[in-house]
Amino acid sequence: MPVHRVGLVAHQGRDAAREAAGVVHAWCAAHEVPCTEIDVWSADQHRRSAREEARAAGDPDLVVTLGGDGTFLRGARIAVKTGATVLGVDLGKVGFLTEVPAADIATALDAVHAGHAPVEERMTLTVRASRLPEVPAELESSFCYGRGPALPPPQTRPESTAGDGWGLPLDVNALNDVVVEKLARDHQVGVGVYISGRLLAAYSADGLVVATPTGSTAYSFAAGGPVLSPHMDAVVFTPIAAHMTFNRTVVAAPDEPVALRILPHSGRAAVSIDGQLRGVLDPGDWIGVYRAPQRVRLVRLQPTDFYGRLRERFRLTDAPATATDGESAPFFRPDSCVPPDLAGLRLPPPTAAR
Repeated sequence: MPVHRVGLVAHQGRDAAREAAGVVHAWCAAHEVPCTEIDVWSADQHRRSAREEARAAGDPDLVVTLGGDGTFLRGARIAVKTGATVLGVDLGKVGFLTEVPAADIATALDAVHAGHAPVEERMTLTVRASRLPEVPAELESSFCYGRGPALPPPQTRPESTAGDGWGLPLDVNALNDVVVEKLARDHQVGVGVYISGRLLAAYSADGLVVATPTGSTAYSFAAGGPVLSPHMDAVVFTPIAAHMTFNRTVVAAPDEPVALRILPHSGRAAVSIDGQLRGVLDPGDWIGVYRAPQRVRLVRLQPTDFYGRLRERFRLTDAPATATDGESAPFFRPDSCVPPDLAGLRLPPPTAAR
């Protein structure tokens, strides 16, 4: 299906991103496709909600991001509201989301325009809250120092109702994670954690992460959580520096919501969605995090090699003791017809096609 309108998110602090933006603009001009820059980095630019950004850009059907994973997340939050696909151009260092090299931008755009680029879908999270979160004026400047303008406070989803006792449905999506963490260095956050409506435990910790499988390699991983395949659906709960014996990750089913209630003795807590501060919770406030009906649609030029990326990004090396055994032989890398019992499995392409 041809591209009708492009929204461009470029990390304007990088020379490579500005050069790549010129390539995108030139391609769009040559194909008579409107192109609008959205969610820009300029310090004097007013940031808008995802729906407002999409509307202002004419509801693009393709969002191109030029930068690392942070830039990609900025584009994904906009694309998910309209069902647009996201083409992430890799200009970062340790990212997992962007895969298209800068040298292949025109080729990738051609493939998307011709309908030849496969699209991969990823699970997102959304949130209900006891009240609309907001950042107090006295804290906003310190939170945003060195990070540019903050996003506006979340609003309720227009297609949803509050429901008696079910909280307010926030118009947000997280591709990576929703994080609740302490505000004061000397005061941990106390949180009661409920899974599927049942109390799991009360935590005293630096913070708590509720992540998607895509986000399992981000903050959740840094806090000691497991790596999950991004091709699955699950809700991953990981405490950060918990002062209790049970400090392990819990991997819940995708239909099992995770609710976090700030306990009366706790300090205030900050709520971040995909690394963007979205509000402050007081004792007694709560949020519920659960699988959203919307999914992020990612453009791929070839099947995702997640585990190759994992090995590369984390620089996984074989143990020195195995050096005498030589290089590991390929396994499940078919160079001939796939046997019937392996048909339907997710396998790498034949070597000749690499």
